[in-house]
This record gives sequence, C-alpha cells and structure tokens, in this order.
Amino acid sequence: MTPSATVGSDRLTERMTALISEIRAVVDRGLPPELTAYLVGERLAPHLLAAPDGPDALLTAAQCEGDPQRYRQHVLHAEEDGGFSVVALVWLPGQQTPIHDHVSWCVAGVHQGQESETRYRLVSEGPTARLVETEHVAGPAGTVAAFAPPGDIHLVRNSCSSTAISIHVYGADVSRLGTSIRRVYRLPADREQ
Repeated sequence: MTPSATVGSDRLTERMTALISEIRAVVDRGLPPELTAYLVGERLAPHLLAAPDGPDALLTAAQCEGDPQRYRQHVLHAEEDGGFSVVALVWLPGQQTPIHDHVSWCVAGVHQGQESETRYRLVSEGPTARLVETEHVAGPAGTVAAFAPPGDIHLVRNSCSSTAISIHVYGADVSRLGTSIRRVYRLPADREQ
C-alpha cells in the first residue's frame, strides 16, 4: 500500500523553512547514518509542539489534510542533491502502514495526536523466515524516533480518535522515489517471548 501523495505541496511556513535549514546543516556534515538520524531528531523535536495555526505554525492548513482511504503523504521538501526529504504524514483514526522497512535513515516526530508503533525482528529459519514483535511504542505529540537500516522493520498506526500528524525526514529523495518504503513484509509475525 502506498500513501496518497501531494508532491511539492503548497508553500512552506517560516518555521518549516527554518527546520529545513537546520536539517541541511546536519546532513551536510556527512556523518554516518545513525548519527545523522540522531542529530536530525534533535533539530526536529523543538518544532513539533508549535501551535497548529498562527505565525509559528509548522504546517499550512493544506498540509494537514488527510485522505479517508489511507494515510496521506505531503512531500514538503526534497533536497536537490537527494540528500534528504521532509514529509508530513496525516493519519485519520485507525489508518496504518503495512509492516515495512526503509530505503534510508529516518526520523519521525509526532506533531499532533498519537501514533503507535510495533517493531519487528526478522528471523531466518532455514529456507523460510518470520517476523517477531520486539516492542510496542506509544508516541504522543512531541515524541521523536530515529533509526537507520538494517533493523528498522515496523508498523505505524494512528492510535487515537482524532487526526494524527507526523513529520518524517528521510535520507533520500522521496519526491523522486514516491515512498520511503523499501520492502513490505507479508510474513507470519509472532510475539517475542
């Protein structure tokens, strides 16, 4: 399942423009993916709890619009050299991703509402494989998660009764790729014991 896309959506707020500059300064340092993701997460966190409207808003009203069919992806920025992209994901109640991993490092911060994440580990068993649930994480507004492949298999869903919005920064050009998802997993999943 691919989220609906709004590539090059609308204008950027002053706060988003400032955040993109902060991210660019980190990415341009050329650090390893895990450290880059961690430092980008530090830059994203202070912007997440900005007022949803007014002069300090992070997103425009159009960038907060959802889709009743599936979670919606608003590509806000893609660096010309493909170094990173900034995306707003808008989730209506109950919407979720498939179990998946990513093409690059990623930072996700909850801007509004709450998201739930289930993390998995891939276990090889001879010629077959299965997934094992390793952790469930509840992410209220202000929460940031940073990770880099491998080991980034998860499912994310809106776990609240209202719209959830998260800001994602990927170390790839999502406007060109269309998605940050590398692979969707359709394997049996067990709970870790």
